[in-house]
Amino acid sequence: MKHTIPLKQNHEFRRLYSKGKSAVSPYFVVYCRKTGRPASRLGITTGVKLGNAVKRNRARRRIRELYRTREEKLLPGYDIVIVARTRVIYGRYGELVRCFDQQMKKLGLIPRKEDRPL
Repeated sequence: MKHTIPLKQNHEFRRLYSKGKSAVSPYFVVYCRKTGRPASRLGITTGVKLGNAVKRNRARRRIRELYRTREEKLLPGYDIVIVARTRVIYGRYGELVRCFDQQMKKLGLIPRKEDRPL
């Protein structure tokens, strides 16, 4: 995650939950909000409902890897929070990638083809 800074403060998470745009899938919920910063900030949330610490850490690792492999396609300057759901632990990686891309397009974090520079 070259161009991404971790999002850690509780008040920043709460601001995104209340004022950010969101997209929902069976695997995770994504909240985002445009900022004036040159780099994006990423926060990942895994609740106790997911299971024990091993399962929560696995969910975080899978989401972090999804983001890392897709980071080049995403527009910079956004605060992003991804809230894991139970299915993210057991879902196929290809399906996770498809849902992640779909949510990023819905939120406008992946530019359309006609907007991309050549």
